[in-house]
Amino acid sequence: MADTFRLTLAQANPVMGDLSGNADKVRAVWQEAKAAGADMVAFPEMFIVGYNAQDLILKPALQAAVLAEIEQLTKDCADGPVVAVGGPLKEGDALYNAYFILRDGKIAHIQRKHNLPNYTVFDEERLFTSGPMGGPYSVNGVRVGSPVCEDAWFEDVPETLEETGAEFLVVPNGSPYYRDKFDRRMNHMVARVIETGLPLVYLNMVGGQDDQMFDGGSFVLNPGGQLVVQLPVFDEVVAHVDFERTAEGWRCKEGPKAVLPAGEEQDYRVCVEALRDYMGKSGFSKVLLGLSGGIDSALVATIAVDALGAENVRCVMLPSEYTSQGSLDDAKDIAERLGVRYDYVPISEGRDAITNTLAPLFEGLESGLAEENIQSRLRGLLLMAMSNKFGEMLLTTGNKSEVAVGYATIYGDMAGGFNPIKDMYKTRVFETSRWRNEVHRDWMMGPEGEVIPPAIIDKPPSAELRPDQKDEDSLPPYDVLDAILYMLVDEDKSVAECVAAGYDRETVKRVEHLVYISEYKRFQSAPGARLSKKAFWLDRRYPIVNRFRDPS
Repeated sequence: MADTFRLTLAQANPVMGDLSGNADKVRAVWQEAKAAGADMVAFPEMFIVGYNAQDLILKPALQAAVLAEIEQLTKDCADGPVVAVGGPLKEGDALYNAYFILRDGKIAHIQRKHNLPNYTVFDEERLFTSGPMGGPYSVNGVRVGSPVCEDAWFEDVPETLEETGAEFLVVPNGSPYYRDKFDRRMNHMVARVIETGLPLVYLNMVGGQDDQMFDGGSFVLNPGGQLVVQLPVFDEVVAHVDFERTAEGWRCKEGPKAVLPAGEEQDYRVCVEALRDYMGKSGFSKVLLGLSGGIDSALVATIAVDALGAENVRCVMLPSEYTSQGSLDDAKDIAERLGVRYDYVPISEGRDAITNTLAPLFEGLESGLAEENIQSRLRGLLLMAMSNKFGEMLLTTGNKSEVAVGYATIYGDMAGGFNPIKDMYKTRVFETSRWRNEVHRDWMMGPEGEVIPPAIIDKPPSAELRPDQKDEDSLPPYDVLDAILYMLVDEDKSVAECVAAGYDRETVKRVEHLVYISEYKRFQSAPGARLSKKAFWLDRRYPIVNRFRDPS
């Protein structure tokens, strides 16, 4: 009976639907594990397809192709470490979220996920069949149990595995990031360790998929909840962890313990990594954005440079007669600080042509919002033309406050393929900009130092679509607006609860109204990095047509 066990953890980044490419990653890590004398190499949940595959997972052609890749892996990885990898399994009318154990040239065991999450971004009850509890599998005489992701958030599956002979637990995950989630994961896993008395390996994937970022942060706990291995967040890592048999059972030896960054830094890195992966996985290498001289476009430009490098970022100033000299100076200043290409494209000539074209129809009507929005839509038209001509993805730059209340022009400044700050409230945009000016990390491709001019951070926000316009002409101050939005959107609080918290009822009702009537805009908006449990898209799904208003 073996007294040692080496497990290779692949905290890896799959590409959605790239079955052969993901399988090649399995082979590469398996070779590395074999060279290191590992007994087993483990990959995250659904790794062979990518996660979250949504309705793609229902395609019979994909299901068949997955099984073919798995069967090929059994042949290619027959003479070395056992391979554990996630993927879908079709059996009759049932479709399972499965974890395949490949040993000695065959599929030796399949763990079918039992507890199916059906909240926030997850729709697994709609997509999958709940599997049986199942038991452990053998690897070189050692009994290993693998609760799949959500199965480790509840006591039933781990306890069943312990009762049927598991000697330690390896938990494969596809767990996407939201702020402060790491502590929640750790608390749940400590509970499982205390309940079962078994060591536990929490293995999470990394990488971006659409709006979601999988942040890794894999770890190992010994009985009692002792943290013995901590992998970094966001990085692809192959780590070998060693277990030894003791009089009290298996224990993992002390290994590397990465220091996890604070939430503010994690949020910013999600924005950077989400953009980087969205670009790479969709086949783009360069971006452009409208640089207004305001804080939002300044932060997005900085994120883009940190993600892709200055040589892959084009910033365009599209001024009108309402653009202040301060905005012109600030936009040029940040472009120079970041080292990006900076184009200057005035919109006055095009705006005059559109105004003259519409003049017979608009004659006798007062000038107002329609004329203001022509400016924004003309900018969107010009930016999209450049995107098409140069093959550069257009980034949109609206923050969560604006996205929530519709303070953006559809088919104008909302035009674009991705929005790195879509889930970042305006007040946090300011905080994050100050933080980035003070902090530089090796994963940032942009320059060190004060990259966002203080003048941009300090000046009052303005859309500059009419003389002396300020955001607070149309909206409550951002500290008030964001606090109300956080209660209404992120916490699902009632109007009465907002008023009880000290906010003016008329203001709260107005904000509530703006949130509801802006649903159609959000429905057509670009995806963006998910930072919270109530990001606009899969986390919060509301009808576009809706007359409900909170009567409280």
